[in-house]
Amino acid sequence: MELLELLVTAGLVVLIWIIQILHYPTFLFVDRESFVRFEAFHAGRISFIVIPLMLMELGLALVNPRLLVTPLVILIWLSTFLLQVPCHNKLQAGYDEATIRRLINTNWIRTILWSLKLLVLGYLFQVR
Repeated sequence: MELLELLVTAGLVVLIWIIQILHYPTFLFVDRESFVRFEAFHAGRISFIVIPLMLMELGLALVNPRLLVTPLVILIWLSTFLLQVPCHNKLQAGYDEATIRRLINTNWIRTILWSLKLLVLGYLFQVR
């Protein structure tokens, strides 16, 4: 189970860094007339990757709670549903540069937390 937890977290870390450095900034360059379709495409496609991984992450954190790891998972979920999801919901109505920048800026929270979680898990599993 530890290896699965490490692999799921590593997958999420790779994904969030690609989204943070490449994909979300791309939102600023999408043609305004195509933006609603672009946002719908993004949300629909990324969900097939992110939702299963995040549900697995949550399940693993609940089945085997750890003092340093489970709070990070909770913070990631809070950030996702209190900050990033509302930005995506607003962007479904159309291009809004301020909302895109808010999405990029607040997504650093998840990027840092997932990266930290991977480091903590790596340390915990190395110690054993």
